[in-house]
Amino acid sequence: MEQRRNRRLANVKTRSETGLDHVMFNLNLNTPFGKKQLKEIRPFYPGEEELLRAELDRIDTMIAFVKQNQVLSDKIQEVFMEVKDPTLTVQRSGSVTLSTVELYEVKSLLLQMRQLRKLTMEHEIGDYKASHCISECRQNKPSAENEIVFQRDENEPAVDTVPEKYFLEDTEDLLDELDPRGDRMNTFYIYDEFSPLLSQYRAKKREYELMIRKEQKQAREELRKKYGVQLTPKFDIVVARSHPDFEKIQNLEELEVVDQDYMSVTLQLKPTEKIYGYIGETEKINSEIEMEEERVREHLSRKISEKADVILRNCEKMGALDLALARAIYSIKHDLIKPEIVDEHVVEFEEGRNLQVEDIIKSKGKEYCPVSLSLKDGVTLITGANMGGKTVSLKLAGQIPILAQYGFFVPAKSARIGLSNYMQILIGDSQSVERGLSSFGSEMEELKEILDHGQERSLILIDEIASGTNPTEGTALTKSLVDYLIEKPYISLITTHFESVTEREGVVNMQVRGLADCNFTLLNSEIQRANRRDRINIISKYMDYRLCRVDNEAQVPKDALNIAAMLGIDKAIIDGAKKYIR
Repeated sequence: MEQRRNRRLANVKTRSETGLDHVMFNLNLNTPFGKKQLKEIRPFYPGEEELLRAELDRIDTMIAFVKQNQVLSDKIQEVFMEVKDPTLTVQRSGSVTLSTVELYEVKSLLLQMRQLRKLTMEHEIGDYKASHCISECRQNKPSAENEIVFQRDENEPAVDTVPEKYFLEDTEDLLDELDPRGDRMNTFYIYDEFSPLLSQYRAKKREYELMIRKEQKQAREELRKKYGVQLTPKFDIVVARSHPDFEKIQNLEELEVVDQDYMSVTLQLKPTEKIYGYIGETEKINSEIEMEEERVREHLSRKISEKADVILRNCEKMGALDLALARAIYSIKHDLIKPEIVDEHVVEFEEGRNLQVEDIIKSKGKEYCPVSLSLKDGVTLITGANMGGKTVSLKLAGQIPILAQYGFFVPAKSARIGLSNYMQILIGDSQSVERGLSSFGSEMEELKEILDHGQERSLILIDEIASGTNPTEGTALTKSLVDYLIEKPYISLITTHFESVTEREGVVNMQVRGLADCNFTLLNSEIQRANRRDRINIISKYMDYRLCRVDNEAQVPKDALNIAAMLGIDKAIIDGAKKYIR
């Protein structure tokens, strides 16, 4: 396990370009423990196929659970939303005395653990049992509190509870220590029930406070009878400097000045000797109370320390359940499927969808065109004009295997994935301004890094290599790269404009169908009526982004010339280009 943690399947750019980061960012995680586990997530490598299959099976079970138990899964997430991370406090409990606030944080976490145990092990939801809600869900009778969102597949086995691996350990005894009243309220105070001695001290303090109050009331009444001065319930009085009896009231021995300004003076009842005595006794008792509260906090800190391992294990399980629920819900919402993990090194999928692009397309009210692809060790080229979706297909060829290797379901109708030791993508105009490199030079540096780190069972994805240099050298460099990669135990997928590269024996050539089956009459009529801004979108609507395998003698596609013609390029230029192609 430690060896897997120290390995690197893909660099930051590859994780981003393939869309792994997009999926992870959009997972709805609610606990700090789940978010921490997502940050620490590591891929599975060749030789760990069984571990990955078991992980995918757990997600499959969780998906079935969410579909069949919407109310229960919603309640679990509601609990998760309230969870904070006091793990550092728990770890410190063995060496320091925790504060009242820290003890409250631990108690709050224990209450949440208690609630999760009831939800996951006993199916208890609020005032009624989960079984009632589950039955209601199955009968498709939504109520105000139970709205059906995920429909259960009739072929799915019944899953009424989360997997046992997510069950929390019992911490009721520690909760009893922190909640001696047993009211299970999400509050905390050093209650009298924590210590009989503390109860006695506080009772004595209340006696002195009552005696002080009684003495103050008596002194206030005597002041009223003797001088006609009426103090407030707080035993003070505000006297305006313009008041006719200002000097008289200000000079009364029973009062003392506590505040003043240019308009008035605030005076307060001066404590009597008896009150001073009560205050002194109260201060002594306060010291005793503070010492006893400190002793209680020390005792509770030790109790928490004794249960620290259990609490931390439960936090791990809460994070794992949070992450599993998030993966399941994301899989349902995006119609993901469980990939078949195979021993041979292949990447095969039917009707795959790039999730990042699909989200954008759906937000515009358009339909995504799925792509199917079958890759094995060797070199596969994707050719076709710009606007044909070659780059999106390249990213998809990385997205599906990297998601599978990180234990996610994948966006496809079906998928067979063999695990890779190394996965890297070279894509885009990677200018390195700091080092003053051209786009071509930067591209070559990235290519060198990829080839230097390549190893058995690598997945190499390269987009339009050498497009930033002259066509003669670009073609030669691409052909030589294909010669190099075809001898390696890699799955290599390259998009290119250099058609002659496909002539290399052993190379699989895939072409974007593009406008091959397009109704050009209908398309041209739409183009003619559209404004300049909408023409690109209209062409995209007619574009078929699916890939088809062609042999090396296949006719060079003319989508680029067709697109140029439809966008108004002079017919003489188009005809001249066709002549050069011939």
